[in-house]
Amino acid sequence: RIQLKENIKRNYIFTLIQNIDLTRGIWMIYLADKGMSLTELGLLETIFHIASFLMEVPTGAVADIFGRKISRISGRVLSLISVIILLAVDSFLWFAISFVVTALSYNLESGAGDALIYDSLKEIGEEAEYMKISGKKEVFYQAAGIISFLAGGYLASKSYNTAFVITIVFGLAAILQSTSFKEPSIGRMDMKDDRGNIFLIQLKDSISVIRKNPRIAFLIIFTEVILTFCTCIFYYLQNFLKGSGYNEAIIGVIYAVAYTASALSATQVHRIEKLFKERGMLLIMPFAAVGCVWGIAVSRFHYIFFILLMITEEIVYVTTNDYINKMIPSENRATILSFASMACSFFMILLFPLIGALGDRYSLGFAMMCLAGIGSIFALVNSTMMLNNMAKSRG
Repeated sequence: RIQLKENIKRNYIFTLIQNIDLTRGIWMIYLADKGMSLTELGLLETIFHIASFLMEVPTGAVADIFGRKISRISGRVLSLISVIILLAVDSFLWFAISFVVTALSYNLESGAGDALIYDSLKEIGEEAEYMKISGKKEVFYQAAGIISFLAGGYLASKSYNTAFVITIVFGLAAILQSTSFKEPSIGRMDMKDDRGNIFLIQLKDSISVIRKNPRIAFLIIFTEVILTFCTCIFYYLQNFLKGSGYNEAIIGVIYAVAYTASALSATQVHRIEKLFKERGMLLIMPFAAVGCVWGIAVSRFHYIFFILLMITEEIVYVTTNDYINKMIPSENRATILSFASMACSFFMILLFPLIGALGDRYSLGFAMMCLAGIGSIFALVNSTMMLNNMAKSRG
């Protein structure tokens, strides 16, 4: 019990170390400096998400079958390899290989990390604290982002290579920290199951859980659509700001401020959720996100709306992650959480290259207006569906 409780503290440290990535706010500028066009950057991100889409569920099953700890360690090793490749090469093909390896590292962590913590809490009877703990974890995530953007932006204005080397050092530290976790005893699939291939069994059982509770699928799609819009803005804004005359150091400061605001809001998400409740959150958040995207696209105060967008993303992620975890059996947790990342990859495959192509052909400002228009349609459809369902439930 003590060791499982220690997982929570260890996860805060792991989150900080894992996410100190000085390349996070500069990689698109770095690759553009290497000769990549916006279309090629969009294609590289598409390759990343195709790899992630194909491997997300299998890697989630790995975590449910063989253990969340093994999955997490493997993810950190692959993440380190991907950064080394990105630093060492200069061709589109090798950049693509690096992005595939990065995708696998994300896959191995995405379902496993949250499942490890939620099931640790569940085993000691404290899963009701998950939203609050998740909010605190996000503070460490955002703190890592602040460090990454400030240091990465400054170093990029001097030397891209230095930023990559320091990221590699933190990657090694993350591998060491990932070995310190205690694996929960609940949530592991029975390896002696005689129904056939264990991976197929795990997949079928997880799909069955979602079929019995379609609300899980709705929350997954709802969350990942919003996070996809935020991710597109997050990456393309780097080049948008660079083209508007900002240098890497100033861009790093803007991103660091956005992460500071997100960190402060993360600790209050559980209070915000109590105020608006689930239905209020699901109705309001899409319009808040879309309003921010419009502000980025058409206002000269785009950086202010970017900060507000990051706060909105934080609130959506923490609340819906808690809603989803409460509905998932432990033995299917990592696999079903991987479905969420798979959905995000699917939407990114559709949107990210489109934004890059529009940015090359017209301008990034125009591309962001198109993104805001698509988001407005989603927000209206979502609100219409929810209001209709609310009316039916009352009737």
